[in-house]
Amino acid sequence: MPADGGDRGDEAAAAVAVRPAREDELDELHARLRAEWFGDVIVSRGVAHELSDLSVLVALDGASVAGLATYIVSGGECELVTLNAFKQSRGIGGALLEAVADAARDAGCRRLWLTTTNDNLTAQRFYERRGLRLATIHRAAVDDARRLKPSIPLVGEHGIEIHDELEYELLLL
Repeated sequence: MPADGGDRGDEAAAAVAVRPAREDELDELHARLRAEWFGDVIVSRGVAHELSDLSVLVALDGASVAGLATYIVSGGECELVTLNAFKQSRGIGGALLEAVADAARDAGCRRLWLTTTNDNLTAQRFYERRGLRLATIHRAAVDDARRLKPSIPLVGEHGIEIHDELEYELLLL
């Protein structure tokens, strides 16, 4: 359930470089993701994704890690599993999203998709502004996901109870 990537500023986006994570960085990057996502497992649409099974992209602002994205390619589709920009409104999230879309196209995927939670209004705005469309709502999916991952909070942004997954998609054909 990707988090907000921030709004893109053109000059800031030019300073962000995105590349695949190196093998020697994965322990540190996974630790950072565990802190952001409440553990080693990310649940979307009833599937528990282990961090170690996901491809990782790193956004760099100079020499420092400014953001991370994880994704998985399967069956001609690419799921963006996590998206984290550690500084907002710097173009980091947009650069990561674009890089994942490029990786999906390179892998021959016809669709890039992701889920976010019903409380995450900032992420909804972020994805819709970048051309992703709401594909479906999975009612009570987060309630079900808590059986796999009890650390998922009951209440999220703006005091909104978290119950549903919203699935966004970008058609790549």
